[in-house]
Amino acid sequence: MQKVTLVVQPEEAGLRVDKLAASKVAGLSRARLQKLIEEGQVRLNGKPCKANTKAAAGAVLEILIPESREAEVLPEDIPLDILYEDEDLLVINKPQGLVVHPAPGNYTGTLVNALLYHCKDLSGIGGQRRPGIVHRLDKDTSGLLVVAKNDAAHQKLAAQLKERTMQRTYLALVHGNIKEDRGRIEAPIGRHPVDRKKMAVVERNAREAVTEYTVLERFRDYTLVSARLHTGRTHQIRVHLAYIKHPVLGDPVYGPKHNPFG
Repeated sequence: MQKVTLVVQPEEAGLRVDKLAASKVAGLSRARLQKLIEEGQVRLNGKPCKANTKAAAGAVLEILIPESREAEVLPEDIPLDILYEDEDLLVINKPQGLVVHPAPGNYTGTLVNALLYHCKDLSGIGGQRRPGIVHRLDKDTSGLLVVAKNDAAHQKLAAQLKERTMQRTYLALVHGNIKEDRGRIEAPIGRHPVDRKKMAVVERNAREAVTEYTVLERFRDYTLVSARLHTGRTHQIRVHLAYIKHPVLGDPVYGPKHNPFG
């Protein structure tokens, strides 16, 4: 059982309990929060409360989150485009549309399911849902992924990412014309304060995020850029490019509502 306890600050007075709880617990979906409230696991000053209860300054809000059972991840015969493999690691060319690891709503058909079928052994550092996974790519992003077959390889690869001796470079076609030939975006990223499924550039409960980009080619309404990560936050490039008003073309989450592809 995870217990989150917080004291309502003066600037938070009058906020609904569900809005306040959602802003304080990363990764807690609205549906699960609503269920916790209905089960009496969200309490204000020690008493179960309703979602629309308004919190007063100085009140103590408690959120009790039972540990969820992880679904078993099974091997699946999914074709892999393996560019390199030895006794320690694999380099996979991940196609667009393939989810990297199981998560609620995606327990099958992922890269991890395919890896379990292909490999007898994978690094266990990532746990049951992420065996061998050293870094991720978003579902709709294609590109190379390095997978560790053992813990020693996993630790060395993770150290390379942390020390930035392994570089990750991405190509992105973005809206509008970027004037500068090169740029560096330093803006902290955290959960969106309203939509908890999204990330955003925020000041509170955020982590450092740095992205460098280079313009490769300009078109009439778009720009092709090469982006390099110095940190590895969820949706980092997409969030950062949207932050400077040049969202990735076709991005359904951080891009404009109008779909240029019809």
